[in-house]
Amino acid sequence: MVKLWQQWLVRGAIIALITTSFLIILSIKARLIVSAYQSPDPEAILVLGGGNTRELAAAQLATQNPKLAVWVSSGLDPTQANKIFSAQNVTLTRVNLDYSATDTVTNFTTLVSKLQAHNIRHIYLVTSDFHMPRSKAIAFWVLGSRGIAYTPIIVPSNTPSEPQHKIVRDIARSWLWLVTGRTGSSLDPDPPVRSS
Repeated sequence: MVKLWQQWLVRGAIIALITTSFLIILSIKARLIVSAYQSPDPEAILVLGGGNTRELAAAQLATQNPKLAVWVSSGLDPTQANKIFSAQNVTLTRVNLDYSATDTVTNFTTLVSKLQAHNIRHIYLVTSDFHMPRSKAIAFWVLGSRGIAYTPIIVPSNTPSEPQHKIVRDIARSWLWLVTGRTGSSLDPDPPVRSS
């Protein structure tokens, strides 16, 4: 009798977890649809640091979209970044350099409140081709939970795709952030090397 009760308890917990996860996914998807409907065109550019090709792509995009502010998360040092944007005739008052992030998850979690504070509901998300699947997975949870839609801008590279385990790990870290406000970045077994 006790074993039967334990089995039902475990099954009930699994069903509750699956149902809750499904409802959270639906809620985030609905928020993204509403944001994209209310703001069909991106209102800012977010570039994830990781080499000067990303900043260059963002600068070129900013040239094509002169009303959009640019947010660079833990990219090149200010002198190099400013040189790239200036070379593309992007006014530096449009460029927000932020060095709070230590990895891809914190690229999003350290800036999402700032984007919200500026009433940004749709961004261009700029990163390398190999990095985009993981970035979109994190963006779904972090930006989506705050109702910020994103349009990917892929920067070509010669780097192979990232392993799936990094995507799964960072989705789990995004969930952790949603629940606790912490990202678990101190647990990262392979922290990134900052570009210089």
